Amino acid sequence: MHQFLYGIFPYIALTVLAVGSIVRYERDPFTWKSSSSQLLRRKQLIMGSVLFHVGVLAIFGGHLVGLLTPLAVWDAMGVSHGAKQIIAIVLGGSAGIAMLAGGLMLAHRRLFDERIRARSSFWDTSILLMLLAQVILGLMTIFVSLGHLDGHEMTKFMHWAGGIFTFDGDAASYIKDVNILFKLHIFFGLTIFMVFPFTRLVHMLSVPVRYLWRPGYQIVRTRKGKKS
Repeated sequence: MHQFLYGIFPYIALTVLAVGSIVRYERDPFTWKSSSSQLLRRKQLIMGSVLFHVGVLAIFGGHLVGLLTPLAVWDAMGVSHGAKQIIAIVLGGSAGIAMLAGGLMLAHRRLFDERIRARSSFWDTSILLMLLAQVILGLMTIFVSLGHLDGHEMTKFMHWAGGIFTFDGDAASYIKDVNILFKLHIFFGLTIFMVFPFTRLVHMLSVPVRYLWRPGYQIVRTRKGKKS
């Protein structure tokens, strides 16, 4: 079961993420949006959304860099395993707290406002609760990490992540003896990747970077038909 969950399931989750996202974009492009409910109730949305999104982006970026950057690169920069562990705890913990605070605001708004709850789909609510469960698990792992400040425990996850992307058949064995909280955190993360194409999270793939170099100004007409 361990081999399946951490040696095979990652490929299933990533395949569904990639193929599912492409199929949804091609077949249902009008559903490719975040479906904002700001018009229904603005209170709690701005602060909650800012905290949540800043936390999510910081955590995603931190995991991406922390897990997929080869150890040789960190060693070349003079960053020890222990220093990397402390950086991960401080920055990851701060981002996790921000995400949790914002997520709780958004969850309260979505669950207890009748109009927003009526407009929410199953996945709108489910993915938010899944992300909250995931960040809580992540914050809980900090207490375990405090007992491994030498950083060597973290290298196991780096070897695992690198092994997955290099098709190492022994990748799952690298994290076989880690704390159960870490295993649950990884499993939940992979599950979120797998359901990603079926939720509003797809809007993350449509960051409007092109607006940075868009030529000219957008033409807007007034009610009288004049250009402004």
